[in-house]
Amino acid sequence: MIVALLYLILTGSYLLVIPGGLYLYLQKRWYVASSIERLLMYFLMFFFFPGMLLLSPFLNFRPKRREIEA
Repeated sequence: MIVALLYLILTGSYLLVIPGGLYLYLQKRWYVASSIERLLMYFLMFFFFPGMLLLSPFLNFRPKRREIEA
């Protein structure tokens, strides 16, 4: 029973918790990241791709609208 619970916790964190936190991190740092940090971002996106794919219908990756001064 403990092994099944451990698998459930690890699966949930791999597919939902960590990709959700990664999404928040990417949203804050995407346009100001250094080259090493960007390499880490690409690796984490590749590593947690199944979770990001599950969350993608609910997340908005588009940049914020710019205000154009007249």
